[in-house]
Amino acid sequence: MALVAVHEARSRAEAALLCAGATPANAALQADLLIEAELRGIPSHGLLRLERLIVRIGNGVIDPRATGRHEWRGEGFLHVDGQNGLGPVVADAALAAICERAQRLGVSVAAISASNHIGMLSYYAEAVAGRGQVAIALTTSEALVHPFGGRTALLGTNPIAIGVPTANDPFVIDLATSLVSMGEIHDRAHRGQPIPPGWALDAHGEATTDPEKAKAGAIAPFGGAKGYALGLAFELMVSSLAGAALGRDVRGTLDDTAYCNKGDLFIVIEGNSGQGEALSRYLDLVRDTPPEAGFDRVLIPNERARALREERLEAGLPLAEAVWDKVLRLSEEGKR
Repeated sequence: MALVAVHEARSRAEAALLCAGATPANAALQADLLIEAELRGIPSHGLLRLERLIVRIGNGVIDPRATGRHEWRGEGFLHVDGQNGLGPVVADAALAAICERAQRLGVSVAAISASNHIGMLSYYAEAVAGRGQVAIALTTSEALVHPFGGRTALLGTNPIAIGVPTANDPFVIDLATSLVSMGEIHDRAHRGQPIPPGWALDAHGEATTDPEKAKAGAIAPFGGAKGYALGLAFELMVSSLAGAALGRDVRGTLDDTAYCNKGDLFIVIEGNSGQGEALSRYLDLVRDTPPEAGFDRVLIPNERARALREERLEAGLPLAEAVWDKVLRLSEEGKR
């Protein structure tokens, strides 16, 4: 592992994206998503993904200068043609538009197609909730998850994030409907670490703890039938509103050559209910619940990630040597 200062990692990631043709603003935003994932202990959505982004730009399937084309199909419904832009750039522009519209209407929705991987959804949910609005974010992916009781990948990991403003830090959850992300499988493979039993099946539909075999197989849905049902519902909802591909037809976040055709969906709700103090008191009550045996205390979702972020801002980012070496090479030479 390499321990890298946050400012150095951010600077190198931005430089690599600038070499690839991104505008300074777009490079900064995409790099920020990657760095925030590393800060919060989510390497599957961090700098591991930089090389693929650069390669995809070089292959012409990402336009690093695009911000998306907006079409209001109703007063509160925005459809975004992402123009094959960097996912965070397209998402940020869409959110800016619907956050403003929600202030007037009470609620606004953006459905995005033809955009690229947007990174961890909590980034967006927390930003919106920090401005005093409620956010719901969903996205789809390649078919990586097997249906409950099945042996073949047919569903995306299809995560959801929710952000709710309180009198203190926003309440944020961000979870996939798969047991883990495929990025986590790739991260374990980079580190040479096995995956726990029950995470995945291999290409033949058999259980495996080998991350390399899991990459060619299928991830389990979280919570059995419940996670499967939610993942299926999210896939249908996002595809129907964004006009995105479904299941095995989805491409573009795990390969280097296909245009990305998954969908993203953001819902922003004006949150001026005056409940901020009550919500914070309730969360304190949850925190103060006596812990059961084996637990030190009860945590609120996202608290561990926030604490880790503060630690890593001071101590630096622990990065796999292979990942950091690629970031250095890309930033110094602009090579793919």
